[in-house]
Amino acid sequence: MHGFPCGFYGDATRECRCTGGIIQRYLGKISGPLLDRIDLHIEVPAVPYQEMRGHVDGIASAEMRERVLRARAIQRARGWYNSHIPTRMLRKVCDLDASGERTLEMAMRKMALSARAHDRLLKVSRTIADLSGSDSIQAKHVAEAVQYRSLDRSYWS
Repeated sequence: MHGFPCGFYGDATRECRCTGGIIQRYLGKISGPLLDRIDLHIEVPAVPYQEMRGHVDGIASAEMRERVLRARAIQRARGWYNSHIPTRMLRKVCDLDASGERTLEMAMRKMALSARAHDRLLKVSRTIADLSGSDSIQAKHVAEAVQYRSLDRSYWS
């Protein structure tokens, strides 16, 4: 997350010289209601040159594309894409198993999230479950969705 006064926040090769207060003040420019409307906020560190040029074992683009197309087909069959799930249908479409329910409750309490953030977490969790081919949203899907709210975790909780 560049843009901090020193320019090195989150950089693994250089030390950020900003104090906690400076970071808090900088991030305080982003209002909570605005942040609630952003589904995913993650820190993406700079990739070291050697890693960029080396061989990386990961999911091939074609395989990821197939997973996304399958997830979109699941969503289309439901009648809407996850980002457009009507509020009145959210609990039905985003059915949590017991461990998923506990994980979401703990995240909501610990991070003091709003109702809007709750709904966004459910929708992102539903998408993660769809990508893995799961009918129900499990704790691992909720936990992954929570990981995509790094600003809530790091600075507003």
